[in-house]
Amino acid sequence: MVNVQPSRYRLRSLGVVSVLLAVLALVLAPGPSSAAEPHWWEPTARPAPDSQIDVTGEPFKGTDAQGRVRGFVDAHDHIMSNEGFGGRLICGKPFSEQGVADALKDCPEHYPDGTFAVFDMITKGGDGKHDPVGWPTFKDWPAHDSLTHQQNYYAWIERAWRGGQRVLVNDLVTNGVICSVYFFKDRGCDEMDAIRLEAKKTYEMQDFIDKQYGGPGKGWFRIVTNSAQAREVVEQGKLAVVLGVETSEPFGCKQILDVAQCGKDDIDRGLDELKKLGVSSMFLCHKFDNALCGVRYDSGALGTAINVGQFLSTGTYWKTEDCKGPQHDNPIGNAPAPEAEKRLPEGEEVPTYESGAQCNTRGLTDLGAYAVRGMMKRNMMLELDHMSVKAVGQSLDILESEAYPGVISSHSWMDLGWTERLYKLGGFAAQYMGGSQGFVGEAARTKDLREKYKVGYGYGTDMNGVGGWPAPRGKDAPNPVTYPFRSFDGGSVIDKQTTGERTWDFNTDGGAHYGMVPDWIQDIRNVGGEEVVKDLFTGAESYLRMWANTEKYAPGKNLATAGVGAWASSSEWWNPFESFQPGRAVDGDNSTRWASEWNDDQWLRIDLGSPQQVGRVTLDWEKAYGKSYRIELSTDRENWTTAWSTTAGDGGFDTARFDRTEARYVRIKGLERGTQWGYSLKEVGVYTG
Repeated sequence: MVNVQPSRYRLRSLGVVSVLLAVLALVLAPGPSSAAEPHWWEPTARPAPDSQIDVTGEPFKGTDAQGRVRGFVDAHDHIMSNEGFGGRLICGKPFSEQGVADALKDCPEHYPDGTFAVFDMITKGGDGKHDPVGWPTFKDWPAHDSLTHQQNYYAWIERAWRGGQRVLVNDLVTNGVICSVYFFKDRGCDEMDAIRLEAKKTYEMQDFIDKQYGGPGKGWFRIVTNSAQAREVVEQGKLAVVLGVETSEPFGCKQILDVAQCGKDDIDRGLDELKKLGVSSMFLCHKFDNALCGVRYDSGALGTAINVGQFLSTGTYWKTEDCKGPQHDNPIGNAPAPEAEKRLPEGEEVPTYESGAQCNTRGLTDLGAYAVRGMMKRNMMLELDHMSVKAVGQSLDILESEAYPGVISSHSWMDLGWTERLYKLGGFAAQYMGGSQGFVGEAARTKDLREKYKVGYGYGTDMNGVGGWPAPRGKDAPNPVTYPFRSFDGGSVIDKQTTGERTWDFNTDGGAHYGMVPDWIQDIRNVGGEEVVKDLFTGAESYLRMWANTEKYAPGKNLATAGVGAWASSSEWWNPFESFQPGRAVDGDNSTRWASEWNDDQWLRIDLGSPQQVGRVTLDWEKAYGKSYRIELSTDRENWTTAWSTTAGDGGFDTARFDRTEARYVRIKGLERGTQWGYSLKEVGVYTG
């Protein structure tokens, strides 16, 4: 063979080839996910025909420079509401394997012209008539004021995600009373059956979307059961879907003639089942008073209709009283609701109410307090909306006694006067999806509190929730939404949304369906400026931080029950069947109590057994409470210092916080009674902080 020496040309050629190979290797090597998965946000297969998305650009991923996730939070939505209320209150489905034409069609009784759309008559007024045809024309629905048609079609939710939303709370919802009195239904009214079905359907929707992207785990719709999962999903640029529950009689806890139809075992079984279903947040009452709590009223004709439903289910109407503080429930009003009132027995009439008496007499019951503590035990988030102001105050008392952060107001049904207490605990607040001008105005009212507690903001669309949504401001309104526009993060371009033959314009259609959420946010941006949308865009981080702190919660050690006992100035003795000795206030059982003699100057002293750091004392009063009293500490039982005092005690649950102090003895010194009886404490808690 001939030995040939390499030439300079050949060496140069080899060098060029090496460089080209190196470049090729860099191109083909694994890189960032957006490079490895080009157009990862677009499905490889979608039902045909289907709704358009009308958003271009890659959804943002990751965190900001401080490691915080970004994105909007819808803290209150009802994707599967069509499966509740007997199956025929909300017409249409959020997805269907048979495609959009099967998913978006009206209820059978609405054909041919909506004459028998009875719920429309009650909620919207008029005769309920409308064009029932959905796909492809959508002449009359979905619409901002149509409360009975599907607004959560999956592709519309996809558009909201593409527009910057990163957390969605899907509240599994039904109402056994509404189901029982509604004329049309195709299933039973058991609330837990409906909740189970809606949870199942939500997981099926996740699978349906996954198929479009190539298999399990590939889609943008991700159900999460803890904050770490949610954070990971948001960092991937996808939508974290949290399961909640909003129902009128959870666990069968209705009341009939003020008698509870459930017990503590029912509550424990129900909460355990919800946890297994993946539920992370929950309402304890909704629309109707139940065995757990009284509700915050609805107003107008809808309120009258709901009051009728309450009577038919429980045998009692709402009862009102003068409010004891600045907070108040919604005014009931006395507007007629003829279609609903026809269901009352002959001779029965809905009572009229004094305009000044705006508070529900019913608050949080003992069973309700047990349920709150059960949720805390399971690290679940408590929804305050729909509770009466009395029930909210009592719930906050319990949460504050344990410094429990898992508390939410998700759609403007909590009196704003409670907002600071909620933020102080570490909770999260969202405002109802109303018109942009009203939304901006209400957001401004709580802006200082958000800055004080360094929290973001959320919205609650309540789509499919029978509430009503932003009306169009009009094409000639100032600062209209101009299409196309860029999303707040700057990465997506959003045009008018088209489904079938219908194209929606927010200026003339308002918040007709879930796909209009990005358009609504743009309207808020135009009307209120960047700051309010900036607060909304930090909502995902605040929500996930609140959730993570809820998961970390562990009850503190009660130094009082671990101590050596309690002594008192006096104890009631008149009842031969029940002891009211001081030890009953530190036995860990709030069904027992200490009760003093009936005069002002009384005390209860607790011996912790050894010197301890004390920074918090909780008092669970029976009906006989202290109006004026103080918490005193001592190391030797001789010399006492006042750690905390009040002259405005109102009973219920009190929490006294003060600087940590070393003490062996804790004394509750009564100065003035709140009733004609003595002082009575079901349980006293003493904690380090």
